[in-house]
Amino acid sequence: MNPSKRYRISFLLLLVVLLVCFGLNIALGSVSIPIRDIFTSIFEGRSGNSSLNYIIWNYRIPKALTAIFVGGGLAISGLLMQTLFRNPLAGPFVLGISSGASLGAAFVIMGVSLFPGLAAYGLLNDITLAIASSLGSFLVLLVVLVVASRVKDTMALLIIGLMFGSITTAIVSVLSYFTNSDKLQQYIFWSFGSIGNLSWHQLGLLFLVVLLGTLMGVISIKTLNALLLGEKYARSLGVNLKKSRFVLILATGLLAGGVTAFAGPIAFIGLAVPHLTRQVFNTTDHRILVPAVLVYGAIIMLICDTIAQLPTSAQVLPINAITSLIGAPVVIWLLVRKRKMVF
Repeated sequence: MNPSKRYRISFLLLLVVLLVCFGLNIALGSVSIPIRDIFTSIFEGRSGNSSLNYIIWNYRIPKALTAIFVGGGLAISGLLMQTLFRNPLAGPFVLGISSGASLGAAFVIMGVSLFPGLAAYGLLNDITLAIASSLGSFLVLLVVLVVASRVKDTMALLIIGLMFGSITTAIVSVLSYFTNSDKLQQYIFWSFGSIGNLSWHQLGLLFLVVLLGTLMGVISIKTLNALLLGEKYARSLGVNLKKSRFVLILATGLLAGGVTAFAGPIAFIGLAVPHLTRQVFNTTDHRILVPAVLVYGAIIMLICDTIAQLPTSAQVLPINAITSLIGAPVVIWLLVRKRKMVF
């Protein structure tokens, strides 16, 4: 079969799977919703049951859309970092951006117990947490961009990013040591990750951030393909490495920082989905990988969230635990089956 035709069929199947996973994510949960009611509510704006209609539009659909944006955004950012550093272990958080977001959240959650006067201003809420996380990730991103303008070696930049992550993690540990147990537990719950608490307004902001970061990745496709063959080869093709690094780091910062700010630190997706996509499509061409990784990330995040919400049960498992428990064995199996890594 013609490769281009095979890829088109594969993408069509992926979109069908995405729609099925989207529908199942809405239908399954503590309250099971019939597919017919979902279709009626979505396409006619109402269903026969007003309670189900409220659940669909105010909880299930925003949560499913959040899973799509989070999964797609993290997967794209992971692909960008793995290609930039030519390192299969690189992920969206190697530059310390997630740690910066965690530091911002830690200051809000645990700083309230260290400075009791702040509690009187009602600073501890979901919006404040998102703003603090965004500021934390933005500050780390700003420092990384400044360093990137002065460091020529890409691997040195990777090490510096890891050091920034270590510094912010150490500060969070100090805050954890001095805070009370209630606030510490609240921070731990935040670190588990959650995609079910976003309002439509917050969801719109997350969509804009993910869209902007994804577009920056799309316009860098030619650069990404050139970087696969090394920086010297990319330079010989006329690629401005300094500018390209800046764009790729900024895109990753927007994607990883925005997702962490709104959904908390979510593991596995950014690191493993690019590998999974390469194994399935058996290609390193970013013209194929970028859209495929976007859809794969969304699908896997929807599946993990559907499992995490334990259908027919009121309990919800931490999404971080599910993404790693479900996803990691799949990637291991694929790598063992293929016997080599496509990179």
